[in-house]
Amino acid sequence: AEEELAKRDDHKLFVLGELGRHYFEQKGINIDKQFHFVVQDPSLSRARRIAEDLLKLYHANELDELYIIYTTMVNAMQEEAQVAQLLPLKKADFKIPVPIDIPLEGLSLKPSAEEVMDHIVPNYVVVEAFSCEQNARMMAMEGATNSAKQMLKELDIEYNRARQAAITQEITEVIAGAKSQKKKKK
Repeated sequence: AEEELAKRDDHKLFVLGELGRHYFEQKGINIDKQFHFVVQDPSLSRARRIAEDLLKLYHANELDELYIIYTTMVNAMQEEAQVAQLLPLKKADFKIPVPIDIPLEGLSLKPSAEEVMDHIVPNYVVVEAFSCEQNARMMAMEGATNSAKQMLKELDIEYNRARQAAITQEITEVIAGAKSQKKKKK
């Protein structure tokens, strides 16, 4: 996000979630709008509200372009930051091969590509970011659990060694005491 902001002199920053807000505040980067509690509890209605707010700014010519920066899961252990331009829509992004036997005049899309994008993209991105965050939490908890199990195993071994040493010490003392008693009797 910082790299993308550095590329543009005139930008606005919209942040979803508390981690992003804290990060940019600590860096002294101005946040134009922050959407609270979206990442912790994503829903389609919240995604639609965010999309509506941003579309209003775009239609009012307050935004020339709209980019989204989000995380995507590569696998259970790896996430990557992605940058995608949401607005303006580019015709090249919607190149769909049309079968040869269908005349283009007879081709109609219902709902329109714009409607589909307006509904799917905000929902997909919010859910994808939420999934990445939950995966990161899951991996952290799994790491902590594995670390705790290893620590318990090491402590169990150390405890058993200390117990065995104490038992050996007691046996040695009993034997030494018995030998000393035998010597006294003789």
